[in-house]
Amino acid sequence: MNNHITHPFLDLNDLSKKSSEDLQTAISGLYQKMTFASRMNNQHMANQIQMVINSYNIELKKRMDEMYKKQNIDQQINISNDSKN
Repeated sequence: MNNHITHPFLDLNDLSKKSSEDLQTAISGLYQKMTFASRMNNQHMANQIQMVINSYNIELKKRMDEMYKKQNIDQQINISNDSKN
């Protein structure tokens, strides 16, 4: 299970409908807003935004894990030093 705190009012089903690019764009914008809230010394708002960012990042990680699983990336990477010169 994930230890990250997600925002309680964020609809996680809605996140699953967004494209990965939309999620990344939203995360970028949220980081800007969190920086602004921190600069304004509004820690409560920064914490709320951080919870939303965590929710978006969890969705992106879930997608990346599924993509890697589909590509079976673990078997495609050759880390052995079998080169013959």
